Amino acid sequence: MIAESIATQFDVPGRLVALQPIGAGNVNDTYRVILRTTFSEEQYILQRINRKVFKDPAAVMSNMKVVTDHAHRRIEEEAGEADRIWQLPRVIPTKGGGDYVVDENGEYWRALSLIASTTSYEKVSVPEHALEAGRVLGHFQRIISDFPIDELEDTLPGFHIAPAYLGQYDEVLKSDGAKQRLSASSEATRLSRFVEGRRDFVGILETALSAGELQLRPIHGDPKITNVMIDKLTGKGTCIVDLDTVKPGLIHYDFGDAVRSGCNPAGEETSDLEEVFLDLDLFEALVKGYLAEAKGFLTESDRQYLFDSVRLITLELGLRFFADYLAGDVYFKTSYEGQNLNRARVQLALCESIEAREGKMRAILDRHC
Repeated sequence: MIAESIATQFDVPGRLVALQPIGAGNVNDTYRVILRTTFSEEQYILQRINRKVFKDPAAVMSNMKVVTDHAHRRIEEEAGEADRIWQLPRVIPTKGGGDYVVDENGEYWRALSLIASTTSYEKVSVPEHALEAGRVLGHFQRIISDFPIDELEDTLPGFHIAPAYLGQYDEVLKSDGAKQRLSASSEATRLSRFVEGRRDFVGILETALSAGELQLRPIHGDPKITNVMIDKLTGKGTCIVDLDTVKPGLIHYDFGDAVRSGCNPAGEETSDLEEVFLDLDLFEALVKGYLAEAKGFLTESDRQYLFDSVRLITLELGLRFFADYLAGDVYFKTSYEGQNLNRARVQLALCESIEAREGKMRAILDRHC
């Protein structure tokens, strides 16, 4: 097995005892590596970077290394004043001093430190958890907010640029397969009308960026709730993981995605749309936690677009799921026929719920900003 030979090439002491596949991620192959010496046990995370998604794995690793090094320095500088031990995975070097290993098939592998005694959740059900998720994201954004974006590669061009996804959707609609799927499903037809009714809204953040109201900063890129680690011993958030998507971008996409994934108690895979809604109690808790960390570096314009970011990222993801369904499920992994259509239904139902709660959500943001 290639992974076993790769696992011994990183600078971690001990002999290989076990290699355990973990997680059900949509992108990378991930393993827990266990090594032992005569007096200790070492564990770390081994991942094969998916080159179909990340075309330049070396750039992904460069971004991850420089941002985590910067973040670790900031965490250490602030440790004496912190109310918890903040953490972040460390890139473990190879025995030759590199940041990754390339196998005989040209696949890129990396090793990351294991964040022990923590857990993550598929859904948020209590405000305390939402508060901690907000704190974790706000903390991460704050400690990297001063990192110069010209030192980061854009490893995913077009990622989280909503008008670009709308353009891809329009291209998909031209295909015969998409036309057949659309005409064969009344639900798909309904979703297409939903998207059409919000076409003018899709460019709101990019327009604000072009006008100079918003600015590019380092972002996480994928801060969904499953990437927030909660300390099992204290119940406090300790770090955010899955740093592949760190790149220059708008922090609003991060905030919106955290709310989208964290404030819908039904989660992303429910088939009952009546369960899907934006929980205002969870939203207020997440906002409170986020702004406790992020308020200091947010501008007035940043604050003005926070609600719009929640609505937009939800619409964006629904659009992406829907386009993938119409294209024949070519990007997102699926386990049953029509799964991407159902995922799109959930996100667009959530978007509708967000729109219905705009006044209350803006009032909550105003209260904590």
